Parts: sequence; C-alpha cells; structure tokens
Amino acid sequence: MASFYFKAVASDGKLRTGTLAGPDEKAVASELRRQGLTPVYVGQPRSARLSLKMPSFGGGRRKDVLLFTRELSTLLSAGVPVDRALTIARDLTERDVFRGVLHEVIRTLKGGKSLADSLAGHPEYFSQLYVNMVRAGEASGSLAAVFERLAEFEETRDDLRNYIVSSMVYPALLTLVGLASILVLMYFVVPRFAAVFEQSRMEMPLPTKMLLEASAFLRAYGWIGIAALLAGVAGMRSYIQTERGRLWWDGFRLRIPLLGDALLKAETARFAGAMSTLVANSVPLVQSIAIAGAILNNRKIASCLDSVAQGVKRGEGISGPLKRTGEFPPLAGHLLTVGEETGRLDEMFAQMAKIYEKDTRAAIKRFTSLFEPLVILVMGVLVGILVLSMLLAITSINDVAV
Repeated sequence: MASFYFKAVASDGKLRTGTLAGPDEKAVASELRRQGLTPVYVGQPRSARLSLKMPSFGGGRRKDVLLFTRELSTLLSAGVPVDRALTIARDLTERDVFRGVLHEVIRTLKGGKSLADSLAGHPEYFSQLYVNMVRAGEASGSLAAVFERLAEFEETRDDLRNYIVSSMVYPALLTLVGLASILVLMYFVVPRFAAVFEQSRMEMPLPTKMLLEASAFLRAYGWIGIAALLAGVAGMRSYIQTERGRLWWDGFRLRIPLLGDALLKAETARFAGAMSTLVANSVPLVQSIAIAGAILNNRKIASCLDSVAQGVKRGEGISGPLKRTGEFPPLAGHLLTVGEETGRLDEMFAQMAKIYEKDTRAAIKRFTSLFEPLVILVMGVLVGILVLSMLLAITSINDVAV
C-alpha cells in the first residue's frame, strides 16, 4: 500500500491535513468519507506534484481558477457555508497573488455584496461567463451544482486548448529548425566552397552560380531582410490589434486549408460548451449568446452572434439565425433545430460541444499528419538542391583536372 497526502474538511468546517495509507486515491477518499470527512484533495503534496509535471501551456491564472472552482464545488456540496468554503479554498491556494485575490473576494462578500459581484471585481481571473453563472446559481440556490458545471467547463476548455497548442509545437519547431539549417548552410558553408571555385577560375554550372550569388546576397543584405521582416511583423501585430485588422486576420485564419477547419470547429466547441453551461443554469438566451461570444478567440465568428441575438429577440429561435450567418458548420444549425423542437436546447448544446471537441482533435491530427511530412519534403528538396549544386561544381573541377 502507498501513503497518500490528503486535505479534507471536518463536520465543524475546519480543514484537516495528513497522510493515509491505501491502494489508490479513490480508496483513501472513501476512507476519509467513512470517517466523516469531506476529501478536498488526495494525492501527492501539491508542491511536489507541480515540480514533477511538465509546464502547462494553459498558464498560472487558469490553473488557479480551475483548482479554486473544483475545491469550492466539493466544499459547497458538503454543506459548508459559502464564506467558510471561500476561506478554506483561500488557505488551499498555493500562489500568493491568487490568495490575495480570494482575500479581497471574501472581504467584499462580508461587506454585503453577493458572491457574483465580489468575483466580478477581479475580471483578470473570473470571466463574464464565470460571474454570470455564479449569479444564476445564487438566484436559483444551486451554487454547488453551478461550480461543478464551471469546473467541468474549465477543465474541458483547458484540455482542448492544451491539445491544440501541444499538437502545433512539433510542426512549428520542425519548420524553424529546417529554416535555420538552410540559413546556416547558405551563410557559412557555401561561401567556403565559393573560395575554392574562384581559385579554379573555371566556368561554374548555372545552378552552382545561382547558389553562390544567393549566398553572397544573403551575406551582404541579409540584415536588411531580417530588419524588414521584423518591421513587417511589428506592423502586422499593430494592425491586428485594431478592430478592422483583427476581423481580417481571424477571417484569414479560417480560410487556411485544413488549419482553418480545425480552428472553426474549436470555436464551435467553445461556443457550444459555454452555451450549454449558461442555458442549463437558466441564464436568458440573449444574454447567454453575448457572454459566449465574449469568450471566443475568433472575432470574425463572434461578430456574427449579434445578428443571432437579434433573431432570438424577434422570436425566430436560435437555429435559424445561426444558420443564416454562414460562419458555423452546417451540422451545428441542424443540431440546434432538433434541440428547439424537443425542448432540450441545453442538452443539445452539450452534445454539440462534445461532437466538435472530438472533430477538432481529428482536424488537428489531420493537419499535423500532412504538414509535418510536407515540411520535411520541402526542406529535403531545398537541401538536396544545395548539395547537388555543390556536387556539380566539384565534378566540373575534377573533369578539368583530368
């Protein structure tokens, strides 16, 4: 049996910590519940666990909010009062900055404001969706269920985001290494051969001559090209930060073969997941659309949701206006039509989110499976041309010598 570290809440609301032996975490959690404790965490101490894991692409803030949401859901489900649950969650927090944020939330809550309003004072941590979900939970008296759904939503979104980023790391690294290799060859290796060819005073083959001229141009004016590239990137970043530029850039990304399809499905999954969480907790449909649109990364898709909200206000439902935008996959509109006909719109949004999360992973896998060999092929052809050009010149020198 292994020994597991645990944090649990007793019936008096106080936090208990320690170690307990058991075959696995599940068995230890069951034993804690048998002893009248509510397990909040079972496993390795958080500090050790974090040091052994690979760095997360999701960032510290999202991890803090996710752990806080999961812990608060557990505590509220165990019947711990909100203020006491917040205090325990604050004590469990590893990061000093986030602990300070929770301290301010508790202070504001004790000052007479609602939990939603207390969280809304820290938008850098708690999104509009998060705050509105908590507000709906307070109104309906189902905060524990709301935090459970929020935890599931945050986990799903973080998992999908990490999958996309980690899948794109290798193709990007492969491209950078390939370009760097060619630049090194052109800048350092080819000029050494050029000196040999000049001493021979022979007529070089055309491919070799072109290669040497390209290498000389790169050595003489390469810094201008790098400066122009950096200036172009800076200008593009400035343009993208404008509303018009962001709309153009997001629309352009959606038109990239294979990658655009993956991005569209990822945004559809994100929208559907948010809508499922909001609608299931009785947030008005028009308000839900506005909140879900605010968390989308693609402004081109988000901008079309204004017309969808207007259609809902006119009594047209959501499926018809969504289809008319032409921005979402066709299946999404049909799924929502079924959801409206059966009166299970929240469940259909949840099903839609699962479908497009799966499709996103498949689309990313298709893109990387084609992109990686394409990069290898292009780099191989370029390096092959470079080597063959050198070999042609060397062969010509040998022929002259004979």
